[in-house]
Formats: sequence, C-alpha cells, structure tokens
Amino acid sequence: MAGGPGRLLPLALALALAAATLAEQQQPRFKPAPAPAPVRLFTKSELARYSGQEEDQPIYMAVKGVVFDVTSGKEFYGKGAPYNALVGKDSTRGVAKMSLDPEDLSHDITGLSEEELKSLDDIFNDVYKAKYPIVGYTSERILNEDGSPNQNFKPEDQPHFSIRDEF
Repeated sequence: MAGGPGRLLPLALALALAAATLAEQQQPRFKPAPAPAPVRLFTKSELARYSGQEEDQPIYMAVKGVVFDVTSGKEFYGKGAPYNALVGKDSTRGVAKMSLDPEDLSHDITGLSEEELKSLDDIFNDVYKAKYPIVGYTSERILNEDGSPNQNFKPEDQPHFSIRDEF
C-alpha cells in the first residue's frame, strides 16, 4: 500500500487544520454595531445634567419633548459655544422663535404664530431629527403636570420609535 496507514494520520491532521483555517477566514472581521440604547424619560433636573458644562458628559437638548444627543455638534452646543443656552433643557419655544432669550427657552408653545410653528416643525425635522440621535423624551411630553399619564402620548407616533427596539 503506497504511503501506508501511518501516512493517513498526518493527512487527516492536515485536512482538519486546513478546514479550521478556512472557517477562520470566513468569519467576519468586523464587529456588528452595538444595539442602540433604549430611549428613556428625562425630568427637567436629569436633562439639566447634560448641559455641555462637563467635558466627559454627552450634550442633550430637547425640542418638542424629544431629547436629542447633540454632542457631535459640540462646537455649536458645548460650553461657551453660540447655542449652549439651548442645551440641558427643552428649548422648543426658543427654536421656534430662533431666540436665545432665557424667557423663550422652554417647552411652552402657547401664543406662537403660524409662521413660528412652521419654522419649529421644519427645524425639528430637517435639523434635529436628520442630524442627531434621539435618546429619550421629556417627562412633560409623556406625563401631565400632576404626574398622571398624558393620554394623548402614543409611543408608536413618536419619531424613530420602533416597538421592536423597546423589548
């Protein structure tokens, strides 16, 4: 018998090694992106902690009760930056009026003109939703002032909401 039974063991070993090497080469060489963090509910005091004043903290701001991570726009929203007054709070009124006046930096849209409301919707959709990840919602959007649930809040109607992501 050419080669004899003693040569079968090294051949089998070589084939097993080749198969293991091939399997390694077929493994993806990248790690899949981590799953997005679930959205959360922010009270005013919790949101205020993300005002861009501390280097190691993300920078958050809310518009229309939706909390965005604007850290990637640090040059606009970080400490000492031109729009830093908008962060760490729901600045819906200020965004609608294009105002940095402290009186306008609130979630209250009472008395805004049709033009200001249109501007708010355009900026909300074309700037914030288009550029920045949503990390949560303000408690005012989901709860009434007395702490009871806002019956008009429907998670499935919220921007970037996927019921699959919530479980």
